[in-house]
Amino acid sequence: MRVHANGISIYYERVGDGPPILLLHGNEEDHSIFDRLIEALKTDHDVFALDTRGHGESEKVRSFHYSDMADDVASFITELNIKKPIVYGFSDGGIVGLILASKYPGILSGVIASGPNLTPKDLKLSARLPMRIKNIFKRDPLVKMMIFEPNITYMDLSKIEAPVLITVAERDVIPISHAEYIADKIPNGRLTIVPYENHYSYIIHSDRLFPLISDFIDETLTP
Repeated sequence: MRVHANGISIYYERVGDGPPILLLHGNEEDHSIFDRLIEALKTDHDVFALDTRGHGESEKVRSFHYSDMADDVASFITELNIKKPIVYGFSDGGIVGLILASKYPGILSGVIASGPNLTPKDLKLSARLPMRIKNIFKRDPLVKMMIFEPNITYMDLSKIEAPVLITVAERDVIPISHAEYIADKIPNGRLTIVPYENHYSYIIHSDRLFPLISDFIDETLTP
């Protein structure tokens, strides 16, 4: 399915029934990375799995900015009249989820962000260096975005009203100390460290996150 949101065509798939949840993938991916997670979620939730701008089957663009992606998702929610969804985002999707919650207070019931960073320097050097090398030989706008963005401040985090769960893997490209900082600076933030895993292994084509997401949604939506 498609919807025109924030001036571009966004492709999405929708399955299930229940409280709504939006799934946002990472850089150079699409909604299909969540195949197993969607199967687990759709029994009790109305699941919207998006291809973000320039990814998958969504409209192609020449440049990328996290703030534009957050505006896309806000417009997507408005256009489809989705009532206060939960947003789950992986990596870039997690960054978008945090920006969305900060820029649009009251639009979400909660955010779950796996492996987000606040600035490029917050990534481990082992992740930053290959991006810079790749950018020398191939001017990829998606890589350029990761080199220069995001730039989320303490003040941005302090504006987030919705409950937020940050997850970080034991062997993530995001230092655990950075994930702890993010969760600590969000008024209603918390952190879960996933043992043994790396940045991708418990997310892509995996349902390992389902119990964490399900528990967070139950706690968040319980009056």
